[in-house]
Amino acid sequence: MAFNFTFKDRTYPCPVELTLGTLQGKWKVLILWHLRNATLRYSELRRRLPNVSHKMLSEKLRELEADGLVHRELFPVVPPKTEYSLTEEGQTLLPILSAMQQWGVRFKEVVESDSESGTN
Repeated sequence: MAFNFTFKDRTYPCPVELTLGTLQGKWKVLILWHLRNATLRYSELRRRLPNVSHKMLSEKLRELEADGLVHRELFPVVPPKTEYSLTEEGQTLLPILSAMQQWGVRFKEVVESDSESGTN
């Protein structure tokens, strides 16, 4: 089955490549993970992702918004208040994110078990 799909000036020959291209880098997936259960303010996301720079977080949020996965709501107050939430399309990624979380937990247990038994 031919897939070839062009998105943002790039052609993706495979749907998995399109998915990875859309979610590339660790920050986008982690942002989506933290928005899975709640609408969060920018400052709340910064606290939950302490190793991300302000510039990187802002950039990745803009990209996720441009791709239709995250909704940004700006409130006209001083200081400005911005909230982020998953769009309906963003919510369709939740089973994938949940599967990644479950795999990580299981893999951690396998690695710990292997290291305790002395196998690599």
